[in-house]
Amino acid sequence: MPAVLWSQATQTLRGQVTDQLLQKPLAGATVALPGQNKSTITDEQGNFRFIHVPIGLQQIRVSHAGYKPAQLDNITLISGKEQVLNISLELDVQVQEEVVVKARGVRNRPLNELSLVSARAFSVEETQRYAAAVNDPLRMSTSFAGVVAADDGNNHIVIRGNSPAGMLWRMEGVDIPNPNHYAVTGGSGGGISILSSQLLANSDFVTGAFAAEYGNALSGVFDLRLRKGNNEKREYAFQAGVLGLNLAAEGPFSKNYKGSYLVNYRYSTLGLLIKMGLDMPGGATTNFQDLSYNVYLPTKKAGTFTLFGFGGLSDQKFNPEKDVTKWEEEIDRKSGVFKGNTGAAGFTHSIRLGGNSSLKSALVFSGQENGYNEKYLEQQDSIVNTFNAGYLTKKITLSTTLNQQVSRRHSLRAGIILNQINFRYEQKSRDQPGEEAEQKLDIRDNTQTVQAFTQWSFKAGNRLNITGGLHFLYLNLNKSAALEPRAAIKWDANNRNSFSAGYGLHSQIQPMGVYFARTPQNGNWTEPNRKLGMTRSHHFVLAWNRQLAKGLKLKTELYYQHLLNVPVSIYDTSSYSSINMIAGFMTEALENKGKGKNYGLEISLEKQLRNYFYFLLSNSLYQSKYTGADGIERNTRFNGNFANTFTAGKEFVHHSNKRSIGINIKTVYAGGYRTTPIDLQASINEGYTKYVESKAYSGRIPGYFRTDLRLSLKMNKPGYTSTFSLDIQNLTNRKNVYDYFFDRHKGEVVTYYQTGIIPVFNYKIEF
Repeated sequence: MPAVLWSQATQTLRGQVTDQLLQKPLAGATVALPGQNKSTITDEQGNFRFIHVPIGLQQIRVSHAGYKPAQLDNITLISGKEQVLNISLELDVQVQEEVVVKARGVRNRPLNELSLVSARAFSVEETQRYAAAVNDPLRMSTSFAGVVAADDGNNHIVIRGNSPAGMLWRMEGVDIPNPNHYAVTGGSGGGISILSSQLLANSDFVTGAFAAEYGNALSGVFDLRLRKGNNEKREYAFQAGVLGLNLAAEGPFSKNYKGSYLVNYRYSTLGLLIKMGLDMPGGATTNFQDLSYNVYLPTKKAGTFTLFGFGGLSDQKFNPEKDVTKWEEEIDRKSGVFKGNTGAAGFTHSIRLGGNSSLKSALVFSGQENGYNEKYLEQQDSIVNTFNAGYLTKKITLSTTLNQQVSRRHSLRAGIILNQINFRYEQKSRDQPGEEAEQKLDIRDNTQTVQAFTQWSFKAGNRLNITGGLHFLYLNLNKSAALEPRAAIKWDANNRNSFSAGYGLHSQIQPMGVYFARTPQNGNWTEPNRKLGMTRSHHFVLAWNRQLAKGLKLKTELYYQHLLNVPVSIYDTSSYSSINMIAGFMTEALENKGKGKNYGLEISLEKQLRNYFYFLLSNSLYQSKYTGADGIERNTRFNGNFANTFTAGKEFVHHSNKRSIGINIKTVYAGGYRTTPIDLQASINEGYTKYVESKAYSGRIPGYFRTDLRLSLKMNKPGYTSTFSLDIQNLTNRKNVYDYFFDRHKGEVVTYYQTGIIPVFNYKIEF
């Protein structure tokens, strides 16, 4: 192609404008590209189109009579893929008073208009751009205030000092199982996300005082939205790198139908990293693959249907060192095989009920299965089974949600979520070396949960919004129930300052296996946890947002959480609390007599992407405490006290937009987690780790420091875009401490470290 033509390389920019609450198309909206001096009007279906738009960054402004104008900055156009947007507008409640409302950017504003505090939207671009995020929403979220990683070996996150197990996953408005590879039953994270960034649209992340529609969670919510495939043109993306291969395809079913498909497949192995001589945890052989899809099926009169789903297979194998002369640590004697399968398949139906109501229903079939088999070499030719477990959970979820625009000032959202849960759990393990493995779980059963919610929103004006609601949660297994009030208020004092406050009572059911834990009593097995109630938490939030300059915002949040009904040991000398669990099942006898509290201050300074530069400085100061059955208040396992994160990036773009070089960095400095001191002499005498229980979590791991760097080269060619990237995780090869353990082979306490430097090279082509 001649240079004069390539210098004018363009792309199509199109999309749909909808009402924020009802998601109905808005005809007659004005859509403008200020930088190109172009504008157009949306058609009857709310669609707009600009052709021959120069590639690079663009800005869109949208206005419609009766709605607040909106502005989208930094829309990136590339040569290899059309840009298709869905823009939602919020009702202007004072339209009859002819109040002039200035167009405001929608970046980071929650997509759920009922989430007024501790919530933000995150974009697919952020998961792709942030250093070491590797397209994973969980890893990306550790750049936000109040969020820290549990450890480097997985993507579990700690939100405001809460256990990672307290998080909720949703997709397309319905609860889904934990969508991560290497997920452990009872947890909310794993090794890496199953969900490809190719499928995700902008989504919401909530860290406290959730809206009434979110239930069965204590710490946070990932409310994921899926992108529709291109319904006019077939497009593809292919990636290859040290983490494996990734292939995505999307397009229309026919020229005369507005439906579309979007599908992504990935196969990955970490074996390449081991062959490169990098220090992977345990030297394990690790493989995983996944498939995810979204099919959009609109009709003329029967509403809109979607078919969506994801599935992931993962396994990990540890091999023991059979040569006894090479045994240096206890781990050299262990072998293990982990297998994990997770998937969900469902459909949604959305329909408008007149001009002011909409109904969305979903039916999802899901399953999660994982198991672990561990063996131990007592001697070179003597191997014993120390742990053998298999957990299978199947769910059928039916949900329906009604949205009603009662008036310009009043709106209502109400719904119900029904779950049929079938499970089969088996666990055989030994508590200490030398003991026989005992059956701790052996159950095949089913139960049901019911959730119902209603939430009302009142807009006293364009600057004042009030919401209130109730969430109801019921577990049929033991007839436990919870009714939870929620409320929030947001006041935009002026164009620069806004204040908000929120309260919510939240409850969470225990991991299913906990209810069926078996303990011996008088020669028989009993299930002491069958009647355990839900863990509950009061959330209080105060927030202040200050717009310092165009694209530069200061955000401050003060929060307090009071946890009650926390499962703790039945023995009044024990310091155990489920607050300190990351995942899995506790098989000892428990009761709901524990409590805890989390409180802190979060301050973040964010510069929105502008002139190809952005940064986010997040600072958190917090306390996380708990009280067990012994009545002593202690630090929780996750009480790091502080976390500081700096995330930034700059893209250097050639004047022709043919190529660009990106540099992104992320630096974390956080307080170390808590640990319980080890009684060395007692451990030597007993042959296994003995902790000083009276000093539970009184010790502290050294502070955590890590720097990640992402380098990328993007090249726009006629008809396709190529991107080469190199993510260097733990750039300085910092040896961050994971924890301390007694090593029976060495007869001493040893230090386990987190992952060292890991380079992740990747090539992507979009066409």
